[in-house]
Amino acid sequence: MSVQTVLGGKIMSKLLKKIAGFFTDRTLMGVDKAGNRYFFVKEEIDGIMKEKRWVVFKGEDDPTSIPVEWICWLNGQRKKAPTPEEMMELEARRERVRQNVALLKKEEMERKSKESNLRKVVSTVAGPNLKSFIRQFPTGSEGAQDNEGSAAKDSLRNSKENEAAKEQPIPESSEPMGSGQTFRPGTWQPPT
Repeated sequence: MSVQTVLGGKIMSKLLKKIAGFFTDRTLMGVDKAGNRYFFVKEEIDGIMKEKRWVVFKGEDDPTSIPVEWICWLNGQRKKAPTPEEMMELEARRERVRQNVALLKKEEMERKSKESNLRKVVSTVAGPNLKSFIRQFPTGSEGAQDNEGSAAKDSLRNSKENEAAKEQPIPESSEPMGSGQTFRPGTWQPPT
């Protein structure tokens, strides 16, 4: 017998053993609401016991039909497979959450409807009283005199500020400083 035949025979027998063990030693762990069946098998690989988990879909392979609890079990995030009682409790809880969400949406829609109706009523009932607002301002020659007087005061104030700015010595520092009265855009240069 040649070495290739012996090695090929050993490899084939291992492969056939694995395939046969895969189907004979598998354990059904549960069935979900959609009819998908979940299995696991323990096998020894390189002297280490490993567990393989998988799903057999009912009908067409649709991964979106797998419940979250079974996905966690398949990925090894759960040690134990979900029980039918646990699945029923979780489904009931999900249904309660759906109902609560629907109720909250309905209440929110009613609240928004009431608010929009109140806004319509408020806007049609009460409007600004423009006549009383206008009476607050001087009319005719009074306003013109006040405007001229305030313009004169402004020019006097500005001339005094300009004189004070001219009298102040400009500092030797290149750093910006001051109250902004002497600021001229584009004139400041960073220190060299």
